[in-house]
Amino acid sequence: MHALIIEDQFAIAMLLEDLLRDLGYTSFDIVQTEKAGISAAKERCPDLITADDRLTDGSGIDAVQEICAARAIPVVFIVGDSLELNRRMPDAVVLMKPFRTHEFADAVGQALVRGRRGKVSGLMLAQLQNISDGK
Repeated sequence: MHALIIEDQFAIAMLLEDLLRDLGYTSFDIVQTEKAGISAAKERCPDLITADDRLTDGSGIDAVQEICAARAIPVVFIVGDSLELNRRMPDAVVLMKPFRTHEFADAVGQALVRGRRGKVSGLMLAQLQNISDGK
């Protein structure tokens, strides 16, 4: 499965990649700007997007809204302050920084259930449960 990580802080992007790899994701596009996120999604449609709402260059919210305008893709927003996101996308799956591993797994599970997949594979469900249980 392919994930798009829209995050302008390198250390957080690398952590997200590691966590997603543990959940079964096998390929990644990691971008730091709104434009790069939109471009990466056009080149290869992701199965999941993680996005920071505020980027040094652009907005993760704007990137996600443009990417998801034509197709539903599960999204987890990982933010320090959720006020703007809650105002613009009140139904978004939001994870506040700092977060724990099991909270990330729970947020990914929520996004997948709400997203275009509508279902989670047995393997993915088991991996999400193991991380949520701290195994």
